[in-house]
Amino acid sequence: VIMSDAAVEQRRALIKKKREIRKETQLCTAEEPTLTLEQESIICELLQAQKDHFDLSFSGSKAFRPMNRKSEHICSSTPLSSPKDESQDKGVTTSLNQLSCPCLGDKEDQMQYRSKPTVFSMLPHIADLSTYMIQQIINFAKVLSFFKGLMIEDQISLLKGATFEICQIRFNMLFNDKKGTWECGPLTYHMDDAAHAGFQQHLLDPLQKFHYTLRSLKLHDVEYVLMQAISLFSPDRPGITHHEIIDKYQEMFAMILKSYINTKRSSSDHSLLFPKIIACLTELRTMNEEYTRQVLQIQDIQPDVTPLMMEVFSNNPE
Repeated sequence: VIMSDAAVEQRRALIKKKREIRKETQLCTAEEPTLTLEQESIICELLQAQKDHFDLSFSGSKAFRPMNRKSEHICSSTPLSSPKDESQDKGVTTSLNQLSCPCLGDKEDQMQYRSKPTVFSMLPHIADLSTYMIQQIINFAKVLSFFKGLMIEDQISLLKGATFEICQIRFNMLFNDKKGTWECGPLTYHMDDAAHAGFQQHLLDPLQKFHYTLRSLKLHDVEYVLMQAISLFSPDRPGITHHEIIDKYQEMFAMILKSYINTKRSSSDHSLLFPKIIACLTELRTMNEEYTRQVLQIQDIQPDVTPLMMEVFSNNPE
């Protein structure tokens, strides 16, 4: 049977339409994206490390030096730490010293500063809070299999570089964006507390904006902990010697984060979430240097910054 040209064209169109329908059906019935077993295992390790080394109840806050929110308060010198706090500081410092971190100067240098008056009323308390967070971050990193395999010098450099950033990521998990406060177990903080500890507005303003921005993303715990891992394994920190292996780890954590978002978030949620998270990490990085500068400036005025804080921030190369 010889078909007319019109019939041939009609048949071709019908075949083409059937192929398109079959292709669409295959796409619709395709399996949803899933995380690999290795990726799931890494996520479990990170979550367990955070569970073990992030005290959401802030049970250790009883040892903090008391709050004093009177900005005009000036008093006679208080010791760098009370006998109770001193043992706490010693334990915290030991955690970092186990990574062969250089110690503070001798006790005579510390005693020389203790004679200065207190002008930043919240500094002693905020210093103890920061030290408590730093201790937990050190312990968090030290149980990660990828971190344990690194050279000790690189471990120290990674911790020094990432401590401020990981602290802020963790604090964001406690941030109440309706009240503008951080709810840390029995303690509640607001941005004025940081100002009363000596920190200046050109750090505090972008930091507050960061917390509102990150909190608005409504991240899952997995996304928060992967942010911490990406920050920790930054190959361009000062003092890093094995850049390639650390860069490989950071890329791996970034890909797990992207896969998790694609897998666990709806299509309307995940299209821009990953770049927004990366933008928040970049913003944190820009604040890191200014934070270190202000910590050292505060310490020169009022030496209530704890030994562990000084170990972390005083030796960062310019």
